[in-house]
Amino acid sequence: MTNQETSMPTKYDPQATETKWYPFWTNGDFFKATGNEDKEPYTIVIPPPNVTGRLHLGHAWDTTLQDIISRAKRMQGYDTLWLPGMDHAGIATQAKVEGKLREEGTSRYDLGREKFLEKSYEWKEEYADFIRQQWAKLGLSLDYSRERFTMDEGLSKAVREVFVKLYEKDLIYRGEYIINWDPDTQTALSDIEVEYKDVQGHFYHMRYPLKDGSGHIEIATTRPETMLGDTAVAVHPEDERYKHLIGKKVVLPIVGREIEIIADDYVDMEFGSGAVKITPAHDPNDFEMGNRHDLERVLIMDESGKMNENAGKYQGMDRFECRKQLVKDMQEEGVLFEIEEHMHSVGHSERSGAVVEPYLSTQWFVKMKPLAEQAIELQKQEGKVNFVPDRFEKTYLHWLENIRDWCISRQLWWGHRIPAWYHKETGEIHVGHEAPADIENWEQDEDVLDTWFSSALWPFSTMGWPDTASEDFKRYYPTDVLVTGYDIIFFWVSRMIFQGLEFTGERPFKDVLIHGLVRAADGRKMSKSLGNGVDPMDVIEKYGADALRFFLATGTTPGNDLRFHWEKVEANWNFANKIWNASRFALMNMEGLTYEEIDLSGDKTIADRWILTRLQETIQDVTRLMDRYEFGEVGRLLYNFIWDDVCDWYIEMAKLPLYGEDEQAKQTTRSVLAYVLDQTMRLLHPIMPFITEEIWQHLPHKGESITVAPWPEVKKEMIDSAAVEDMELLKNVIRTVRNTRAEMNVAPSKPIDLQIKAANQQVLQQLERGRDYIERFCNPEQLHVDTDIEAPEKSVSQVVTGAELYMPLAGLIDIDEEIARLEKEKEKLDKEVTRVQKKLSNEGFLKKAPEQVVEEEKQKEKDYVEKREKVTARIEELKS
Repeated sequence: MTNQETSMPTKYDPQATETKWYPFWTNGDFFKATGNEDKEPYTIVIPPPNVTGRLHLGHAWDTTLQDIISRAKRMQGYDTLWLPGMDHAGIATQAKVEGKLREEGTSRYDLGREKFLEKSYEWKEEYADFIRQQWAKLGLSLDYSRERFTMDEGLSKAVREVFVKLYEKDLIYRGEYIINWDPDTQTALSDIEVEYKDVQGHFYHMRYPLKDGSGHIEIATTRPETMLGDTAVAVHPEDERYKHLIGKKVVLPIVGREIEIIADDYVDMEFGSGAVKITPAHDPNDFEMGNRHDLERVLIMDESGKMNENAGKYQGMDRFECRKQLVKDMQEEGVLFEIEEHMHSVGHSERSGAVVEPYLSTQWFVKMKPLAEQAIELQKQEGKVNFVPDRFEKTYLHWLENIRDWCISRQLWWGHRIPAWYHKETGEIHVGHEAPADIENWEQDEDVLDTWFSSALWPFSTMGWPDTASEDFKRYYPTDVLVTGYDIIFFWVSRMIFQGLEFTGERPFKDVLIHGLVRAADGRKMSKSLGNGVDPMDVIEKYGADALRFFLATGTTPGNDLRFHWEKVEANWNFANKIWNASRFALMNMEGLTYEEIDLSGDKTIADRWILTRLQETIQDVTRLMDRYEFGEVGRLLYNFIWDDVCDWYIEMAKLPLYGEDEQAKQTTRSVLAYVLDQTMRLLHPIMPFITEEIWQHLPHKGESITVAPWPEVKKEMIDSAAVEDMELLKNVIRTVRNTRAEMNVAPSKPIDLQIKAANQQVLQQLERGRDYIERFCNPEQLHVDTDIEAPEKSVSQVVTGAELYMPLAGLIDIDEEIARLEKEKEKLDKEVTRVQKKLSNEGFLKKAPEQVVEEEKQKEKDYVEKREKVTARIEELKS
């Protein structure tokens, strides 16, 4: 499609346009990073979506922002790589596959590990196809030749390399610790996979009797079932109430086991009774205290959350069922003497929603402090990771400074299996890329690694690492920008940074562009339970991808949440139609103009020179704002330039020469139209790729596709500030006359007399230069322009900067109404004068504000004062 198409359909059809261009782009390899040494590389890796289902609006937003950056950089001449891929998403995918198996009346245990993994890969292939189809619908310019999956052989090799290296450096260890346990999915969770919710619970107050019969000690708990695993009661060593009891024994109610009263500084004397029960196998703080005092660890429930043999008569009960029964039994025995209402924060599994159980388990951990210190140190250097907006750097650092060791083992089958083997007889551990040679004497760890362990390596594992000689790794790493939501700064961003530093010695990306969450129009989170979710494919079906993309790009400022509004997407669809209709008009009037025939050297009208200047200003501003990721501002500038400057003003003014007899003037105007539209489509292309390609292919152009057309550059020789001044005056005059006609109910088609009094000779010359436009758009029967004009009787007067307009509308206006209108205008001007004078009398403003800003305010004051004087004089005239 290198030849210019000749005619555009009368109506814009987003669906037809969008399905046509995506195959054209992918078949043409326009998205492929070329490795061209003459170009500077620019890299983005996609945050890999989980292969658990279809993409949601959050994905659409995240990927649209990345696509805008990628498309702009590609046009700016960079060798741009936007690398796609997907994440195996351990817990989430396994849960989906197990759910499907349940529906089929079977389970993973019936299938066995190998067959279950086959089923999981089938699921992955099915959903990977859905995701690719959605990427295509969104118009994402991804380099599919480099697509990766977190369980590809290359990425699996990287995972093993990292595990082995960290283990050799003593940064990975295996140990028995209290971890967050999800009884539903029966796997460990890291701290950040736990979601805390305020829940209405209870404080259960109990009396533990002293063994010697001399009394009892009071304790309170929110989890009474854990008392079955108590191995001590602790008090503060300085607590006068209990000093005499330290070392004595109490008898654990219901169980009958004797446990000691110990002293530990951890106990808060002010909280509750000042005495606490210690359950080392079911509470992280109790675990630490148990280690200090060499206490036994009694595990009282199994991995499904049911009570085990250590729970005595409660064995086999669900943990919450046990709580109810135990409370009843302790009330009957007089042990439980008070139940107090208590609102407290309870951890829930982010994936399954189950209440998380602190649980004693042998797991694999990453020692985080040394890795976190490197990442903290990086932020003090010039080559740090730049957070946009920068307030998120504090969030990131705060987490790193308070980091705990990371539990990385998961009791799943779907994922990277831990590269550790245990000797069947000696229990010796072997960690390595491969199994030991005498494999029959060893068995591999059954667990897999936390999903985030592999996705933490994504920026470099996708480039061929650990093969550091890989061409892609050498050329495209480190990457330039990561785009992601603030909700995974801890999960993912931080982990990529410390793994990147540890294994490549470099930050994995220069910038992190943080966005918020997409919310419903009322600000609530979108969720299945609320039924307020919106499928991006439904939006595209109704209004097209370009309208959705424009909304996502411009709907909020960096770092903030985005509220979804159907009417805003519809407004952007209207914008697309406006662009379409303007382009159709332009093309119909180009009469087959070719690229070679475009000539901007002829005599240009004020409108020509003005639109070319406005174009240069827009190119400059859009390019600057693009580099700052201010896409909302980019969209606003382009919207105003296209809708107001190009469509409402320039195209209307271009009709004068286009419909005139001067062939040379026609040719120049066609050239300007073609040039402005071409450059505008290029600027808009990163946000609205489909409609811009369609229009560009109809315009006189050079090259195969707008996707690889050069980005517009500012041409200083086209900047004409005098034309801008002329045009602003003309626009003010035309707008004012039109508004006055509307206020007075005088139809635009009805000729009126128009007299314009210029403030000086310069303004007079400007008005004379634009006389044709005033006559065309104000439709005056008579037009009189001079520096010395007396206001006609019974006329409406308006003041614009540099001129006064008089419209004798005898018989069409009410003098009293006109006086009232002018007094209202004077009131507005009074307020503006007061505001600007207050600003200019503020010493602080005068000292701090740049000279240019102060000058602008002084000019405003002069302008408002002059306008007010003219309005005041006119009121006096009408009253006399």
